[in-house]
Amino acid sequence: MGPSGSPVPDEVLDDARWRTAGDRIQTLLDASSSGGAVARERAERLVREVTDLYGAALERMIDVALAANPELADRFAADDLVASLLLVHGLHPHDVERRVTQALDSVRPYLGSHGGDVSLLGVHDGVVRLQFQGSCKSCPSSSVTLELAVEDAVRAAAPEIESIEVVAAEEDPGRSVIPADSLMARVRTDVHRATAWQPVPELVDLSDGEVGGFRVSGVTALACRVAGDLAGRSGGNIYAYRDRCPSCTGTLAGARLSGAVLRCPGCGAGFDVVHAGAEIGGDNHLEPIPVLVRDGVLSMAVPQEVA
Repeated sequence: MGPSGSPVPDEVLDDARWRTAGDRIQTLLDASSSGGAVARERAERLVREVTDLYGAALERMIDVALAANPELADRFAADDLVASLLLVHGLHPHDVERRVTQALDSVRPYLGSHGGDVSLLGVHDGVVRLQFQGSCKSCPSSSVTLELAVEDAVRAAAPEIESIEVVAAEEDPGRSVIPADSLMARVRTDVHRATAWQPVPELVDLSDGEVGGFRVSGVTALACRVAGDLAGRSGGNIYAYRDRCPSCTGTLAGARLSGAVLRCPGCGAGFDVVHAGAEIGGDNHLEPIPVLVRDGVLSMAVPQEVA
């Protein structure tokens, strides 16, 4: 159920079910290990045989469909579930550079809300080279969420890539290329937390101007949908933050959204949810949680405290 009590659409639940099939298959494979190494090997061989069989049939179907109507390639690519299966079998109709470009386009509005942007410098020999422009310099958690959102989107669109290199525009060219994995590890260590993506299909129930509380993987998050004209995009946009006011350290439960400004019910401080949760007339920031469509389902990148 969503925050307004309305049921989650059946097609959303169906999508979520199939997109978690890989996890269920892995769980069954792990369970087969209790029968010993031979049982595990046979289970893995069975999965490979079934996967190869359906992959061969899928390849023939794609060839026939595209021969009859080449425009179907874009329709296949636009369906996240179909596209993910095509990627598994190496049958995706779009090349890796196009897929990475589209992935960056999908997160660019989110980056813009934090005062940042990203450019694709190129893809060569399995290495994706990116360059970030701008950022919310006064909000360390914004850097984490921006880089996490970009890395996740790129790897989801092009799982075959070997690495991501980030070129920092403001640094000396001789020292500007940083392996993305090292960058992510350093940033996450600095804020003492890891992050995991969690599907939250109930977010689709939020109406323009509505604020809802969500308990996701042990973290309480506050999510709101800003009207399209205020968010800069038609159809509105969803933003999420941890349930903690940085001014009074109290809960944001009961907060109301006025335009793009979220006001703390405790101290009255206002925060611009469209621009990284920056405090109106102050230096504080709400702690942002990325909200992106992953595998066709709205998901949150939930921070997990590291013990």
